[in-house]
Formats: sequence, structure tokens, C-alpha cells
Amino acid sequence: MTFKEILPCLQLRPYIKGFYFYESDSALSFDDIVFPSGNMEVIFNLGEGSWLTKKDGVFHTTPAIELWGQITKPLAIKSNGKNIMLGIRFYPYSAAYFFKENVAEFNNDISDAADLFGPSIQTLHIRLLETTDLHNRIILVEEYLLNRLSITDKKHNKIKLIGEIADSLKNDCTNEKIVSISLRNNISTRYLNQLFSQYTGLAPKLFCKINRFQYSLNLLNANTQKLTGVAYDAGYFDQSHFIREFKLFTGITPTSFATQTLPINQILATN
Repeated sequence: MTFKEILPCLQLRPYIKGFYFYESDSALSFDDIVFPSGNMEVIFNLGEGSWLTKKDGVFHTTPAIELWGQITKPLAIKSNGKNIMLGIRFYPYSAAYFFKENVAEFNNDISDAADLFGPSIQTLHIRLLETTDLHNRIILVEEYLLNRLSITDKKHNKIKLIGEIADSLKNDCTNEKIVSISLRNNISTRYLNQLFSQYTGLAPKLFCKINRFQYSLNLLNANTQKLTGVAYDAGYFDQSHFIREFKLFTGITPTSFATQTLPINQILATN
């Protein structure tokens, strides 16, 4: 398996968390589960294989250009054949810079990005298939994203505000903190929740839960602490609280995660 993470150009760094490239080294099929990450993504499939995701108990083949909404519960996936992916990972709030729709509409779904972005992204996909050099592929994607930014000029200030709120809520999502942020920005808590959901796809408290869960994943992957230590360091009340919330987002216990996790899971789910 080949996996590379690439930083965007300086102009895009306020909007794009990063790019990644994945290529499987085998055509063997496998099953896995993707966990909530707090980020939306666009994925260009550039290989001969295919991906399937489970919805309402049935597996469906994903489109050639995938738009991943916010995933708030474990999502079963299948890989068939040899897959190559080029992914764009947004910040929790920054996907809203690139299209006009309410971000929350895409929660827990993998949509066809061409339905949202139109023929221009299909043209980009064709150009990416024609180009094998990763550096040149990244340049093509960056040019496309820079052009898309101008579409949402009118709401940039609101999205920037949500980004600032997300940063301030990252480690503290108490009611007192939400009220304090509302007062500071001269908006009601109800309107803050509405804006946050519109531009991130998540309610503030769910955003904080996913962020805490992701931090616990990093601690588990480091494999330097017992579960009790991970629970307290990640901000859970106790080990029981940690296990309960971990199962909510993964469908498995932390102990099972340590023995079952696959590389693709970390690629798609980890911050």
C-alpha cells in the first residue's frame, strides 16, 4: 500500500486541511469500517477497482468522484480490485467555501460530487486520469479549488466566524462556553447552533464529541497507555464513559479496535 499526505499551496491552507494519495498494492477485496472524523472530503477514484459503502443494510458502489458528508456513526465499506484515490480533506467548516448548499444535507452519505460541482469537476477527473505524476495532479486540483473559492464570496465572513468558533470549542463545549461565544458575537445560542450546523454539518456538542473521539484514536494508536489513561487524557469522565462513546462512533470496543483496525480505516477516518 502507498499512502502520502500532501500540504496544499499557501493560498489554500486556510481552506484545505490537506490532500492524500492512496494506492492499494493488491487487487484482493476486503471489508472495513470508517469512523467519524469531523471533516468532509472529496475523493477522486483513479484506479480500476471500486468501493462500496453500506446504506440501509445494502452495499452501493460509490461514484467516480465521491463527496463524503460528515460521518457521525460507523460506516461499513468494501474494496474490490486495485484502487487508487486522490483525496481532498477539508477542515470541519471549510467545505462550505466551495459550494452553496447546506453542508448538513450531506451527513452520513457519500454523494456524487458531479451532481454538486457540475461538469467542471468531471473535466478535472478526466485530466487527473490522463496525468500520472502526483505533483501535476495536485496542481490541477489546486487550480480547480482556487477557481471555486470565488463562487461563495458573499458568505466567506460567516464561514470564517464558524471556523473561529470551531477552534474555540475544540476542547471545551460546555453550555457556559457556547453562551459566552454567543454573547461575544452578539448572536443567540440558537442562531449559533444553526450556523454551526449549516456550515459544518454538526451541532457544536457533536463536533466536540467527535473531536474528543478522534483524540482518543490517536492515543490508542500510540499504544503507550492503558484504557483508563486514554479515557482521562481524552477528556472522558471515566473508562465506562469512554467505552460507551467509542462504541457509538465505531460499533466496537477500544480493545477490539486495537486488534481489528486496517490501514484504510486510518486514512479515511483520522484527523
